[in-house]
Amino acid sequence: MIIDTHAHFLPASFIAAAHAGAAMFPSVALTEESGKPRFAFAGRSATRPAMPRLADTSERLAWMTAQGIDRQVVGGWLDMFGYELPAVEGEAWSRLFNEHLLAAARQTGCLIPLATVPLQDGKRAAQVLADALAAGFSGAMIGTQPHGEGGNLDDPALDPFWETASRLEATVFIHPMFACGDPRILDYGMMNAVGRATDTTIAVSRLLFSGHLQRFPGMRLIVSHGGGALPWLLGRLQRNHAIHPGKFADPLDGFRRLYFDTVLFEPEALRFLCRVAGTEHVVLGSDYPFPIGDLEPMKLIRNTGLETIDVERICGTNAARLFQLPCQCATHATPSSQE
Repeated sequence: MIIDTHAHFLPASFIAAAHAGAAMFPSVALTEESGKPRFAFAGRSATRPAMPRLADTSERLAWMTAQGIDRQVVGGWLDMFGYELPAVEGEAWSRLFNEHLLAAARQTGCLIPLATVPLQDGKRAAQVLADALAAGFSGAMIGTQPHGEGGNLDDPALDPFWETASRLEATVFIHPMFACGDPRILDYGMMNAVGRATDTTIAVSRLLFSGHLQRFPGMRLIVSHGGGALPWLLGRLQRNHAIHPGKFADPLDGFRRLYFDTVLFEPEALRFLCRVAGTEHVVLGSDYPFPIGDLEPMKLIRNTGLETIDVERICGTNAARLFQLPCQCATHATPSSQE
């Protein structure tokens, strides 16, 4: 069984429910542009129009079949997580989305849903996470900025969320936000090409230095896009720790507890990630359905020249363990040909 651990899904039923329940969400403005939904939260600018492929189940399943992918782990679309909303409204928004994501995933039989939580409030996020796991979710996908544009994942106010994730041994997928707070990346498509990696690198570096991985050891964290620059900067992080003795947590110890997806596109980069993190901590990812995603993820695996046992770990067994799925993971995963 081959498992794609990084994908996004926006059920059409959720859009309809959001329209129908507009009175419940006074801080949400739901509009359309050329038939595509857009969200605006708490009086802020509207999101990008949602891609139709986010909701198109038949096209998704056809793509999975063509790529030899048996299961796909799906979170929501980060633009519509609503971290900018007042806490009570944000909780209701997360619960509504989770209800529709879980139902849509169960209808397909091959999508593994990741809940969203109101990360703007640590206690509410903790309760929504616990309820989602009890309902059948396999974990949660969270953004790097708990206030939508700003905030840090190591904020003590979020400790209830991390404590619950650790106690329940939840798998949490950390994904960058679209707005990365640096005007230099507004040109040349660099928001996606560079800004996402920078956002991830900063957010997770803070978790490493704050000691969150040691304080909350029961949770499993997956970092998107190969960890951003973290694998390449590990030496600098260690040096920073060494020249400030006793002030920060050991970043190497925290790094060894992380998991990383394969959305890197370059075989040499994936080989380096595997050497630094170990193939036991790497999982297949596509970032479906976005254009900057890897829509031929098995091609990268085959072109990286890994041993069969490492391919099987990356393509299935690691994810099956993280998401507690039954797995016979050698079905398609042998690197038998170059593409």
